[in-house]
Amino acid sequence: MKKTLIIVAHPIHPASVTTTQIAEYLKDTNEAKSGEIQFRNLITLYPDYKIDKKAEQETLLWAETVVLQFPFYWYSIPGILKTWIDEVLEYGFAYGKTGDKLKGKHLILSFSTGGPAEAYAHGARNNYEIEELLFPIIQTSNLIGTILETPIVSFGMPNIPGIETNKTETVKRATEHAERLYNTVLSL
Repeated sequence: MKKTLIIVAHPIHPASVTTTQIAEYLKDTNEAKSGEIQFRNLITLYPDYKIDKKAEQETLLWAETVVLQFPFYWYSIPGILKTWIDEVLEYGFAYGKTGDKLKGKHLILSFSTGGPAEAYAHGARNNYEIEELLFPIIQTSNLIGTILETPIVSFGMPNIPGIETNKTETVKRATEHAERLYNTVLSL
């Protein structure tokens, strides 16, 4: 297994059944226990959104595979992850004349959506396919030279107060998501 860094970017992480289950599953693996998988929970580390750029860059240098674990928010990534990208993937480190520090590393987008898969289609409620909504992240990967793997997506995983969900089913589906992610990381 390649050294894997998992960036958890959920603004209300402790309350998220899906993100918590995925992270807990991965933390229980032998690779995580041996240090081959490391976690950076951005909202725990930076509740004020003041990112320690150097610390984050150091962990990126260590990693061979980087996983961005997040909920799909308003057709994009959460603000904490956008702030992390803006601060950490700077010119001279991640791109530019001397910015090749992430070139050749594997990048995996691992996320959940509140809406069902059929909502992400032309003419459906969200008007676009999920891949189209990922274009800014895809282009970021192109710019920084990472190898973007097929995203690991779980649709229909709402975590909105007041919306009734079946927690047992959510945990089951989040575990399946974690298994798909883990198997993808193992295959690299």
